Order: sequence, then C-alpha cells, then structure tokens
Amino acid sequence: MVNFDIQFAIRLVPLMMQYLRVTLMLSIFTMIIGLMIAFIISLIIDAKITFLSPLMRVYVSFFRGTPLLAQLFLLYFGLAQVIPVFLKLSAFNAALIVLSLNSAAFMSEAIRGAVISIDKGQMEACMSIGMTYWQAMRRIILPQAIRTAIPALSNSFINIVKSSSLAYTIGVTEMMAMAQLEAASSYRYLEAFVVIILVYWLIISVLTYLQNKLELRLNQY
Repeated sequence: MVNFDIQFAIRLVPLMMQYLRVTLMLSIFTMIIGLMIAFIISLIIDAKITFLSPLMRVYVSFFRGTPLLAQLFLLYFGLAQVIPVFLKLSAFNAALIVLSLNSAAFMSEAIRGAVISIDKGQMEACMSIGMTYWQAMRRIILPQAIRTAIPALSNSFINIVKSSSLAYTIGVTEMMAMAQLEAASSYRYLEAFVVIILVYWLIISVLTYLQNKLELRLNQY
C-alpha cells in the first residue's frame, strides 16, 4: 500500500504557489483578449454582416466543437511546420493565443444571448429617433446586455483558469507543470496531484465566491 507523504505534500504548496502568477497572468490576459474578440464576433453575427457573419459562425463552431488540447497542439506544433513565423512563438504566447480564441467563441455566444434577450422594441425605438444600429448597440443595448451576461462571463473566466492548466503540455511552466515535474522527479504522483487539485479548488472557490458577491450586488440595482 502506498503511503501518503504529508511532509512532501506540504513542501509542494509553496513551490506551486510560485507559479500562481503565471497561471493568473495567462488567465487574465486570455479573458481580456477573448472578451474583446467575443464582442466583435457577437456584433458581427447579430448585425448579419454579409460574408463576415457566416465566417464568424464557422469560427465559433470550430472552436466550440474541437478539443482545446488539439487546438494548442495544432498551433504550436502543427502550424509551425508550414508557417515559419510560428517557430518563433513562445509557449506562453501560443497558449495565450489559443486560449483567447477558444474562450472568445464561448463568450461570444453568451454575449449574443444577452443581446437577444433585450426587448427588440428598444432597438426599434432607437432606430425611430434616428440612431444607427451601432449607436443603438453602444448606447442602449450593450450596457443592458453586459449586465445580463456577467454571470456567464464570470463562469467563462473560471473555465479559463482551469483550462490554463493545459498550457503545460506545450511547455508553459505554470502550476500544473510544476506538479508534473515534482511528481516525475520523486515518483510521488499521488501527493503532487492531490496538492494541485486542492490548490485549483481553492482558487476556483475564491473566484466563485467573488462571482456570487458580484451577482448579488447587481441584483440590488
């Protein structure tokens, strides 16, 4: 029977926390970039722009319908063989690009759903007083839609934090990578993966708590 080395597990915690910054940086930058792309995608699809709208639908279908790990490998290992510029791409930047593109596909659907939930009469009223579609979206529709979409977008950020653990597969040294390295060097796989699961659970629990607080505050207005 394998004994659980509690001392080894305790020593792992500060080692993993040293790389928490990498995990959070990757997750926050992914959320920012992905959110910007998501807004563009959702507006293009909602506006039914010729050629661009079907293209964005294919984009969303591709990134929602294929495994994130396969997308990471395709960009970092596959495309580098046919597009030389990708050979100079760092593992962190490759993970950032793929995570951003992937999360944008999911967040765009959340934003578009929030936009659709707004009464169509508001858009018609804006158009009747001379506003363009884009003016109405910016001034009236989007401010309401964003508030509606916040719970879904918060969940997206939580999913991004968890998905960032896959970045270790292409060489990004973050918390999961450290857990894997320590497990491989000591053969203490049980301790290493128990610790990393508990660390992620703690992080996600804190984020969930903040999400609930934000939703409660929004519901007061």
